[in-house]
Amino acid sequence: MLTKVRHIIVGIIDFFHRPFARVIPTTTFRYLFCGGSNTVLSILIYSLSLKFIFLDQKVHVAGNLNIAASVAAYVVAFCISFPIGFTLSRHIVFPESTLHGRVQFFRYAIVTLSFILLTYLLIKAFDKGLELIPSLNESYALLHTVTYTLINIIIAILSYISQRKFTFKVIPGEVAVDTSNTNL
Repeated sequence: MLTKVRHIIVGIIDFFHRPFARVIPTTTFRYLFCGGSNTVLSILIYSLSLKFIFLDQKVHVAGNLNIAASVAAYVVAFCISFPIGFTLSRHIVFPESTLHGRVQFFRYAIVTLSFILLTYLLIKAFDKGLELIPSLNESYALLHTVTYTLINIIIAILSYISQRKFTFKVIPGEVAVDTSNTNL
């Protein structure tokens, strides 16, 4: 079943890749397609969770601990998009990896958590940098949107490199692990 689903998804992605085949390598296009689709799904889940589950209100966790609705919505979106992103990367983007699934999953988790931290640090750094230029305060929302977009581009490039060279590494001389098996 997984093999059929993989074949269908790869067929759809490769159909859209044809016009760009001379410019963008297949693996890169598949990464962009899967990552972009997963990002859109994550944003949709985040938005729906924020508006309809958490109703834009603080969420009581335990005792006196409350978290912002935006953080709770992020957690929900992450819990759904993380396994989907791993599955797409493992079976669609990098099926030639010679590492076992549990190793891939562990590495994927480390890389993902690292990039969450790096994103946070970059946002804080850009915030501090923009504060140094008081004349930019009038364009606060626009500048933060631009810097957030730039951060996402940086993270996407670094993520692609780390996923290809570390998480879903191909070790020369080893045979690729069969990804049609659903076990990690």
